[in-house]
Amino acid sequence: MKLHYKELGQGKPMIILHGLFGFSDNWQSHAKKLADYYRVFLVDLRNHGHSDWSDEFSYDLMAQDVLEIMNDQGLEDVIILGHSMGGKVAMRLAQINAGILEKLVVVDMGIKQYPMHHEHIIAGIRSIHINKITARRQAEEQLSNHIDSDGIKQFLLKNIYWKEKGKLAWRMNIDVLEREMPEILSALPKVKVDVPTLFLRGELSNYILDEDMDEIEELFMDSDFVTIPDAGHWVHAESPEMFINELLSYCLR
Repeated sequence: MKLHYKELGQGKPMIILHGLFGFSDNWQSHAKKLADYYRVFLVDLRNHGHSDWSDEFSYDLMAQDVLEIMNDQGLEDVIILGHSMGGKVAMRLAQINAGILEKLVVVDMGIKQYPMHHEHIIAGIRSIHINKITARRQAEEQLSNHIDSDGIKQFLLKNIYWKEKGKLAWRMNIDVLEREMPEILSALPKVKVDVPTLFLRGELSNYILDEDMDEIEELFMDSDFVTIPDAGHWVHAESPEMFINELLSYCLR
């Protein structure tokens, strides 16, 4: 699938992959800073953002979609950064074609299977009658019945746009994403990778626990781990300055 992406800066290529329910705009401010050092590609994964929707959805397919961008652009020695689901896409891509990568940065995502934990988010999304509401404020009110976090609500509301005058729509394909949640939460295959890899986790997040590190290092054999203090799963949004500093410290060395 030909994915939608934005390109900023010049130099060595860096590809950024967003997480579940996100899209490239979530990384715009970071990309502008990174564009001082790299040719940055901000990608919308399939069924997200401005990319096409598809009934087919898997990590293999998403990795191949990103590889298609690399091939089309003739990219080599790529640094690929992925957050959450995007981190797992990046890891799967490294398993499929490690030779095209220089470094891999995985933001708050492990290799294990995760239990279902998005029920309240899906319930909130489903509560929004997108064909009937006439203002984002109405959507926020409906989300508030299911989601307490203002940050998560604003994150989800970015997916609502004016498809035409008086008609709102979702940028994400919620039907497929809900259906494929077991795939999204699944473990990575047991394929070893020797690409230098940084795992950046939030201290307050439970996505990468201390006891997960040995298993991660068995697959990603050249791994470093950095913990951002007082940050949760959205490490880059909660501690942006420290996140950028740790990222560049690793990538530029």
